[in-house]
Amino acid sequence: MNVLLTISIPCWLIPLLVGAICAILGYLLGRLFGGSNQDNNNNIDLNVYKNRISKLETDLAACKASKDSVSRSSGAGNTATSFTSNVTPTSTSVIKKDVVASAAPITPKVTDATVIAFDAKAAKTALGKKIKQDDLTVVEGIGPKIKELFHNHNITTWTALAGCTVQKCQEILKSGGKRFEMHKPGTWPKQADLAAKGSWQELKDWQDQLDGGK
Repeated sequence: MNVLLTISIPCWLIPLLVGAICAILGYLLGRLFGGSNQDNNNNIDLNVYKNRISKLETDLAACKASKDSVSRSSGAGNTATSFTSNVTPTSTSVIKKDVVASAAPITPKVTDATVIAFDAKAAKTALGKKIKQDDLTVVEGIGPKIKELFHNHNITTWTALAGCTVQKCQEILKSGGKRFEMHKPGTWPKQADLAAKGSWQELKDWQDQLDGGK
């Protein structure tokens, strides 16, 4: 009987040992898988929160950009409005006058001679012949051909000729060819000035001293 007891004791212990071992393994496996699931859940929750935070940051940046754009547009509008409000009717009128003045054609000053009414009788008395107003041939040295040449250059009056420089007269003569270049227009503007002023006697006295207008 002692032999049977000795043999039977291990048989009794085996189920207990197996149960204990299974329990321990079950506990360890439960802790292991339970911890992994919890970690996974924690990781999932963390990723969700990160995504939400990222979305909120994106929305905030878009909101700031929209606000800045509206502010700039508003500022530009206020500047334009301010500039427009500062333009008074008076300043607008001045601007218009300046524009008109700048667009208006500039009439060149022809001469400094004082133009007086033409006195045909006084001219005839002094020069001894009938004189037509603004006839350039009254100038000593100017004949019909030179008169025509000057007319082609818009020099058609005594006043206009008086306003020409000697150099300008030479250029006009040169434009007519070699047959006109020989003439010397040194006194022509002054003679025309005396004619325009009606200083006929002075013109006559001077012409008596001239040689072909020289």
